[in-house]
Amino acid sequence: MNEDKPALPDRLSVDPRSPHHVAAVFQHEVGIRLNGKERHDVEEYCISEGWVKVPAGRALDRKGQPLMMKVKGTVEAFYR
Repeated sequence: MNEDKPALPDRLSVDPRSPHHVAAVFQHEVGIRLNGKERHDVEEYCISEGWVKVPAGRALDRKGQPLMMKVKGTVEAFYR
């Protein structure tokens, strides 16, 4: 059942407008662990710098996008 999945990049974003968005990765389900706990609200991550970006409540920026909050810790990305 081992499919040819692309390698998970060091930095990845859910937003298709971001330069860190890799569409091929999102054809498979990706999971993120921060400090050993799985997070389901991650919008962007960077493994080498050790942070994830998550929405900060319901607040929106002037373009109508959710405001992001950077949470630091040990980041692990994996395919489910």
